[in-house]
Amino acid sequence: MSDDGITASAFLYTLPALVPAGHGAAVCGDGCRRIGPEEARKLFRSGDALVAHAAFVAGRLKVAPAKPLFDVLELFAFVRPGASCVPSALGIARALGLAAPETPEDAARSLRASAMKLLEEIADSPAAAKAGLRPLVHRLSAAGWRWADAILHGIGEGEGAKSPLAGFDVWNKLAAWEDEASPGKPSSQPVSLEESRARLTRLVGSAGEARPEQRAYADAASYAFAPRERAGAPRIALVEAGTGIGKTLGYLAPASLWSEKNGPGLWISTYTRNLQRQIVQEIARLYPDPAERDDKAVVRKGRENYLCLLNFEEAVKRTALAPGQRSVALALVARWIAATADGDMSGVGFPAFLAASFALREITDRRGECIYAACPHYRVCFIERVVRRARQTPIVVANHALVIAQAAQDWLSVDETTDTAPERRVRYVFDEGHHLFDAADSGFAALLSGAEMTELRRWVRGPEGRARSRRRGLEDRLKDLVETSESARDALQEAVNAAGALAGEGWMSRLSSPRGPGETFLAAAYGHVRARSEDKDAFYSLEAETQPLGKETIAAAKHLAAGLKRLAAPLMRLAKNLRVQSNEKAAELEPAQRARIEATARGLERRGRIILPAWTAMLETLETGEIHDEFVDWFEIVREDGRDLDVGLERRWIDPTIPLANEVLAHAHGALITSATLRDAADGDGDWQSAEVRTGAHHLPEPPKRASFGSPFAYAEQSRVFIVRDVERRDPDALAAAYRELFLAAGGGALGLFTSVRSLRAVESRIAAPLADAGLTLYAQHVDRLDTGALVDLFRSEENSCLLGTDALRDGVDVPGRSLRLVVFDKVPWPKPTILHKARRARFGKGYDDLLTRLRLKQAFGRLIRGAADKGCFVILEGATPSRLLRALPEQAPVKRCGLAEAACEIRGFLGDGA
Repeated sequence: MSDDGITASAFLYTLPALVPAGHGAAVCGDGCRRIGPEEARKLFRSGDALVAHAAFVAGRLKVAPAKPLFDVLELFAFVRPGASCVPSALGIARALGLAAPETPEDAARSLRASAMKLLEEIADSPAAAKAGLRPLVHRLSAAGWRWADAILHGIGEGEGAKSPLAGFDVWNKLAAWEDEASPGKPSSQPVSLEESRARLTRLVGSAGEARPEQRAYADAASYAFAPRERAGAPRIALVEAGTGIGKTLGYLAPASLWSEKNGPGLWISTYTRNLQRQIVQEIARLYPDPAERDDKAVVRKGRENYLCLLNFEEAVKRTALAPGQRSVALALVARWIAATADGDMSGVGFPAFLAASFALREITDRRGECIYAACPHYRVCFIERVVRRARQTPIVVANHALVIAQAAQDWLSVDETTDTAPERRVRYVFDEGHHLFDAADSGFAALLSGAEMTELRRWVRGPEGRARSRRRGLEDRLKDLVETSESARDALQEAVNAAGALAGEGWMSRLSSPRGPGETFLAAAYGHVRARSEDKDAFYSLEAETQPLGKETIAAAKHLAAGLKRLAAPLMRLAKNLRVQSNEKAAELEPAQRARIEATARGLERRGRIILPAWTAMLETLETGEIHDEFVDWFEIVREDGRDLDVGLERRWIDPTIPLANEVLAHAHGALITSATLRDAADGDGDWQSAEVRTGAHHLPEPPKRASFGSPFAYAEQSRVFIVRDVERRDPDALAAAYRELFLAAGGGALGLFTSVRSLRAVESRIAAPLADAGLTLYAQHVDRLDTGALVDLFRSEENSCLLGTDALRDGVDVPGRSLRLVVFDKVPWPKPTILHKARRARFGKGYDDLLTRLRLKQAFGRLIRGAADKGCFVILEGATPSRLLRALPEQAPVKRCGLAEAACEIRGFLGDGA
């Protein structure tokens, strides 16, 4: 240990370590002890304590921090930027290779050991690295960061920062991307079954031999990679694979071979980020060398997931020189920028806990504001880099929303890039294919709301009044492009004037006295919904059918429609002018300038040709009352915890797989759609009707290849299902008591799913203390100050913790082993009878409710048993659960209808050491 390490040791032993536990906290100073909530809050407010994730601890202790603390999570993010870490004392210890704490007292002790190791690590770094860090650490010292002085002890004081931005200006140190020649269009070389089987054997490798079911799955998946026989008739394979089949390696075998033989053109799409990460991990089996893997595969996400260097620079200039936690957060982001390869703020390694310090969206690429080649950071831009990599890389791992947007040239996402209009991808793999319906539902929707109008107005006009933003209006972004054209300048000014018809910043506060056509329409829509809604307390979002409609609302719609037309016309003229300019100056324009003009023209055309006409058509429909049979419209007030957030008019396809089939699947040469839950169990073994309806396969000219492979798990021995008959679910105390007893019976490892946030919070407030008394940590969505991903990471990392979430959380939980051994639904997860749902039920038949509910139960049960050694229990706290719904569960799984006491007793016995 160095002398600096001894200094760090002496410094750390003067600080108590604080970890929430039970009603209070565990604290370790000279010794370890439990303290009550008031003493814990007092220590926390003093700022003189070691903690892990100060914002989370503040929420647990129900206290606002009075001073900055010694947050070991911040220290970890500084010393090991880009490294993955679960945001807890346990997570930090594991990331550092230290002994995993088992009790709150152990966790408190581990914080000191973790901080010690991190300070020693930075003190032992090379001299050049220390010199590079000093300017930033000096700035952090001035900002009041508690760790700054300790770090300076280790790296040496040296000289202070010579530039106000020293250490923050990481954009100056990034390598520039370079353009490459187009790889050309993919070929159509086939993949034989023999080749696919050999590749599967290689992928499975030392992990064992491919099972017969996995080989048969890979054979079925290979159908999607054979040459297409005629245009408009892609080779579609619908392949259902039960949990445990090994479908990821099963489809990577033929898919990777196809990409190697035919070149870029394979997109593997998922619905959740967790599965994206898993696929990348499995690709590493095939390409273990990181350099080769970077050449073979890339993760591609929507622009809003990536850091924008210009936004970051502006944020730094505004706040980095001022003391406070915001400056600390920006410094930690700067450290991450220097370490990240792709700038993905939603990926592994980004310190997402910083969201408690400032809105991370301030430094992401917000839609419509990019200035492309005019940006000083264009040549080092993360987004431009990943777009170019995706053009060249054989395998692109993406998500359903982005694939739909790219293939359909998604006009609603307003996601301009300097890429050319997206070519039709030749082969797709849609993993988590049961979510394609939902992804298409969102991707092909139209929404005319206050938030959308404000966004478009800001895009045209820039920030107005007292609004503080780097965002530039069209005038600022295009002034150098239109200065030589009078007609372009006139069109630009006309558009700026016409945008005044849209709702502006602060429109929600002016509903009683609206300004302009947009706000007048929103005020009328708001009154219409409140008048027609039957929800008296209005805690959640409200909606109302569009007909019949009052005269004032019709008049407001007509006035706004006219205003939208006046805005669309100059936007289109401006786009035309830019394209003419691009052609006339073709010989003198640099590639980056041409790309900027093309991207700007596409943005203008999306708004002028697609978005504004779509809004206008929706408004005109309000007057006639006639809507196309394929659509459903409604008004909605979006609310959260009883607060109004937005008001608008929404349009959805009743069957969104129609545009999915026409705009995405029909243009592909082949697509594999796979999931563990493609089919409804009520269809029968040979019936694929529900799978084809939910994926759009029935809208294509040729039928898909169908195959199904059951799970290899022994559900009769590994699982139990209980339908509890004696819980009064409408009584919060009774519902909470049921969750408490079931969680205690399992000894933790429990996931509680709710159909409403209100019920979740009521249960959490009643069971957190008794579970803590039993040594079980409870995490809760909508309660804890953590994003869903972090909550799931914490739950996964602690074998005996418990997690509460809404029903939607069931797809975001991938927790193998004993960390998830009990799933409890508060009631049958029936779909909500919204206007949209009722329209779909009328279209698809009375069994539609049962179909959706069975699929939800099937998905949730699939989270429970992930390996041959897993055991788990599945509970629904509704005695009237219809037997027909239970067909969603494995046929071998024993089902018992009983009382709460009997269920708890059997769960305790079945899970054995969970008691």
